[in-house]
Amino acid sequence: STSEYDYLFKLLLIGDSSVGKSCLLLRFADDAYVDTYISTIGVDFKIRTVELDGKSVKLQIWDTAGQERFRTITSSYYRGAHGIIIVYDVTDRESFNNVKQWLSEIDRYASDSVCKLLVGNKCDLVDSKVVDTEEAKAFAESLGMNFLETSAKEAINVETAFLTMSSEIKNKSSNEQYACGKKSSGNSRGWESNKTLLFKFASKSN
Repeated sequence: STSEYDYLFKLLLIGDSSVGKSCLLLRFADDAYVDTYISTIGVDFKIRTVELDGKSVKLQIWDTAGQERFRTITSSYYRGAHGIIIVYDVTDRESFNNVKQWLSEIDRYASDSVCKLLVGNKCDLVDSKVVDTEEAKAFAESLGMNFLETSAKEAINVETAFLTMSSEIKNKSSNEQYACGKKSSGNSRGWESNKTLLFKFASKSN
């Protein structure tokens, strides 16, 4: 039986409140932008299917509110995640400083093999920028993470961010499958037939 996709990845957006997580998700999933800020209550997710190397990849992207009071949802939110995009606002120094706290939360709740991407959003606000690109890049590199600056408003690097993350997960998954030695043949077809086993995660809807 042929399924509608070859891979299913669960991605998370985390970071302080009002850094633009929901805007990034809206831009990527619906190619839309809303100027008014409405805080996300609890957790929300959107689905978008993309093509990578001729394969259909279904992305289930979760967005959560960054406020302290929602810290209770963490463990279930992180469970089964393949990739996490940590977002800060380039015009808000505190949101960048808090990335370290978000990373320690990832270490606590997410799997060791989870892929991470650091994103500095609102890069269109050049005059208000307070977090230097080079500083953020060096910080990400020191932790072995990819880094991008984005603008959900101007649709700058948003596609790139999600596709970079998806490629990284796809490559990592293939390599891990070989490393585990589950398929002695070592061909990718074997790994793909095993994909449902690898990527099944609990979800109430699709």
